Amino acid sequence: MRILVLICSNRPGALGPAVGEWVVETITPRATELAVELVPTALGDLDLPFLDEEQHPASGIYRHAHTRRWSAIVDAADGFIVVTPEYNYGMPATLKNALDYLSREWAWKPIGFVSYGNTSAGTRSVQHAKQVVTTLRLVPLGAAVAIRIGEATDNGRIRPNPALERAAVGVLDELVRVAQALRPMRERAGSGVVPGPLPGSYVRRLTPDDAPEVTVLQRCCWVDEAFANDTLDVPALHESPEQVRDWLAAWYTLGLWLDGRLLGMVRARRLETDWHIGRLGVVPDLRGQRVGQWLLRAAEAAAEPGCRRMVLFTGAASGYNIGLYQSEGYERASTADTDGVVGLVKELNPAESTPGGGP
Repeated sequence: MRILVLICSNRPGALGPAVGEWVVETITPRATELAVELVPTALGDLDLPFLDEEQHPASGIYRHAHTRRWSAIVDAADGFIVVTPEYNYGMPATLKNALDYLSREWAWKPIGFVSYGNTSAGTRSVQHAKQVVTTLRLVPLGAAVAIRIGEATDNGRIRPNPALERAAVGVLDELVRVAQALRPMRERAGSGVVPGPLPGSYVRRLTPDDAPEVTVLQRCCWVDEAFANDTLDVPALHESPEQVRDWLAAWYTLGLWLDGRLLGMVRARRLETDWHIGRLGVVPDLRGQRVGQWLLRAAEAAAEPGCRRMVLFTGAASGYNIGLYQSEGYERASTADTDGVVGLVKELNPAESTPGGGP
């Protein structure tokens, strides 16, 4: 998970860089535990002029290099910690300008605040900013850090303060939890995502970063396969997350998601003129709802040009699986079954050996 720590003030001699440095130093140990990458980013270093794009930010059409660079930085982030002063009861113009440049890139990501000031400790700046960020579909946190300059600083540095340090770690903890909860919303708004067969579900291509979820899915899906074939020699039951990560990098794999839960998957790849399909699995509580058939057809639709047949394998005693595949037009391969595994094939007509527009 990548978190941007945005230092907003670019006034010469501003306290912002020192506060930003304190935030990063304070939360880095916890970030390491949570596998979070912290990216300190000073808005003053971005060289963003006052908004100078002709098209509305919602269009995503950016003419200037500085906008495209800022878009890429924000798009790659999973959440934000904003380090901001208070200027005249409001946030600094640098922050407002940086927010206004973009639209889609902010959506469905959490944002926390570390404010600093005198009487109000910068909290009025945060209240001002929250009105803006919610319009961009950013999700502000309840946890916050408010630093009263006269009490918390010494010679331009933040003095050791256990209460403030606990508050900073609390912002990070809440930010990570909310970012994880919002992940399905971000994915559904992204490219390469299509609606799934269940209300609210969606399908996207899995990547090596999905290895933990795939490992869990395999462990719960292939137990029945082991019982049906009276063997525990089922690779899907024994693969480590590292092994799963390796094959996810090599196979075209689709995953069905709902509310952050991986419900099913199927993988495929080309070997000569065959399109090999495997690891078709659906969580036990959804079996019998034709989800497996939907995923199988999605894998078939993604077959590469020139493929002449679909090929898949299952346990020789897996009657349910064999029945499913035969209902979809597969026939047992002419070669004899070996090692308790049966192969099934579906021949393709020449007109069908082209991509079908799968997810």
